[in-house]
Amino acid sequence: MTLAILIILAYLIGSVPTAVWVSKWVYGIDIREHGSGNAGATNAFRILGTKAGAAVMAADMMKGFLAVKLSIFSQFPWTSEPFVNLQIFLGLAAVLGHIFPIWAEFRGGKGIATLFGMILSIHPIVAASLVLVFFLMLLITRYVSLSSIAASIAFPLLILFIFNAQAQELSYRLFAIATAFLVVLTHHKNISRLISGNENKVPFFRKRKHRE
Repeated sequence: MTLAILIILAYLIGSVPTAVWVSKWVYGIDIREHGSGNAGATNAFRILGTKAGAAVMAADMMKGFLAVKLSIFSQFPWTSEPFVNLQIFLGLAAVLGHIFPIWAEFRGGKGIATLFGMILSIHPIVAASLVLVFFLMLLITRYVSLSSIAASIAFPLLILFIFNAQAQELSYRLFAIATAFLVVLTHHKNISRLISGNENKVPFFRKRKHRE
């Protein structure tokens, strides 16, 4: 299978608008018209409740995971640097699909959960560590945005200082550093709300609410 086809398929997988479909089919609303307006797990937690938010997060992570697994259809040796590079490109294509989904008028989410799924597929131990950081921060603060930022910053720290021997490819290290910067950049509004004390918390085990 050609690389172009693999990347297109990865984008289409990422484009599956989980939060939009769940909100429309189960709750009869378009989640993009409520809360932050994003079609991602954070807004799903906020608008649809804990159970729906967790389901959306799991599905969005699976998109990144499956997109990376398309790399097995390439001709590259599984332990080679080109194979790792392809995994990164496929994962990023899925993240791009989540942010600009063709199935939902190109209006998606921020791609954090899909990014986690991508890392899980490439480096499971690092991903497990990031998920631990995310949920610990979420339990402590109840801020999904702050939890995402903390996990993204932990990513390059883990790669460069703890799992360095298992992630020797330069492209993967650069990807980890770039991820931290991009996540912080895309969450600049959330950071402003956190500083001003106006960021919404996730009220665990509460029923959904339609509007904010």
